[in-house]
Amino acid sequence: MINEFENNVKKALALGDFDGMHKAHQTVITGAENVTIYCVNNRFSLLQKSIFEKRYPNAVFADFEQIKNYPGQEFIEKILIGKFNAGMILCGFNFRFGRNAGWTAMDLRKYLEKKEIWVRILEHLDFEGEPISSTRIRKAVSDGDIEKANKMLGYNFTYESQVIHGDRRGGALIGYPTINQHLPQGLIVPKFGVYESRTFVGGKQYKSFTNIGVRPTWRVDVPLSETHIFGFDGDLYDENIRVELVRYLREEKKFSTIEEVRAQLDYDKSSII
Repeated sequence: MINEFENNVKKALALGDFDGMHKAHQTVITGAENVTIYCVNNRFSLLQKSIFEKRYPNAVFADFEQIKNYPGQEFIEKILIGKFNAGMILCGFNFRFGRNAGWTAMDLRKYLEKKEIWVRILEHLDFEGEPISSTRIRKAVSDGDIEKANKMLGYNFTYESQVIHGDRRGGALIGYPTINQHLPQGLIVPKFGVYESRTFVGGKQYKSFTNIGVRPTWRVDVPLSETHIFGFDGDLYDENIRVELVRYLREEKKFSTIEEVRAQLDYDKSSII
């Protein structure tokens, strides 16, 4: 296989799924200088690919369908050595690879130590007495426990997408204009409700609150992200805007009058400012 990297330069290579690049993943990729991150099977359920690529320009994304049936030895020889010219491997204690995930991190070490390639295996990182994992974080996001999820991620749960045209009811009738966005495909859907959030416009961070859901008072068919940005007045239609969820405030409600909606939003805003 043609080596896509410099033939004479050995690479430090971090291996993993890296879904979300949570705190435990970060211990893997910081285990060596100038490490290349090889994402073997990234689901992008916790951190969408566009943001991942911006944060980790040294990442390489595997074609999982192509490599999933490689026997362990073939994966090592063709990918780790043949493609990356690896001189050092970093991975988590539970990393598995090869056909039917038949090889473990220890198998990788035993095989490569004969070739004088060092394999550093990182132990688990605990949070509240249990190992941090993407599964735990996905559950926390789905349950609305966004603060717990953020602590395990090491950053605020984040997404970005294009601002779409809505019915303009928020600004015209209620006095709380919002930007409406579809949630990125594949991203775990947070528990429906209202969140304290941070919104980034033109390189500036704004406090905001965000409703995730189907908006019971004026129902929509597809879950939306609707964000009111504090202290911002401008047209963001068709722009790609990043939103971070900070804290879960309350569940979605169905209101009887505009006055009830406005009173609730006033209260929501007061709990953030």
